[in-house]
Amino acid sequence: MDTKLKRAEALYETVNQLIRVHQFRDRESICCHNVSVAQCYALETLVKRGPLRLKALAEEMCLDKSTTSRVVDALLRKGYVQKTLDPHDQRAVQLSLTNEGQALYATIRKSLIAEEASMIADIPDDVVDAALALLNKLTVAARARLGA
Repeated sequence: MDTKLKRAEALYETVNQLIRVHQFRDRESICCHNVSVAQCYALETLVKRGPLRLKALAEEMCLDKSTTSRVVDALLRKGYVQKTLDPHDQRAVQLSLTNEGQALYATIRKSLIAEEASMIADIPDDVVDAALALLNKLTVAARARLGA
């Protein structure tokens, strides 16, 4: 096996393990706030992108529309998301966060960032910076391959 292929395999295994650990950590950290990980990702998307129609939210989350609809329905029931008329098309509705939804996401984000800070506390800054640069490049490449 050539060196590039070995690196690709090592990258796959390492990223796969990191994602699994983060998903488990996220599930433990987020679910204690009475929302699922998918619901938290929806909150995060609405924080970062602002009000969106359901289809746009689904595309941003890389989920199908019916799954996203179930996620949003739960957030609507919990009072974290609201529907409003789309200012560009009064026949359509868009989804946005309520004040409670914004506060919940801020609380969850603060907790997760504190955990990340503790994980990198003993790692030299240049190593963290290089890892961030690599992860950003990998994200851009992955999005390009998905056509996002």
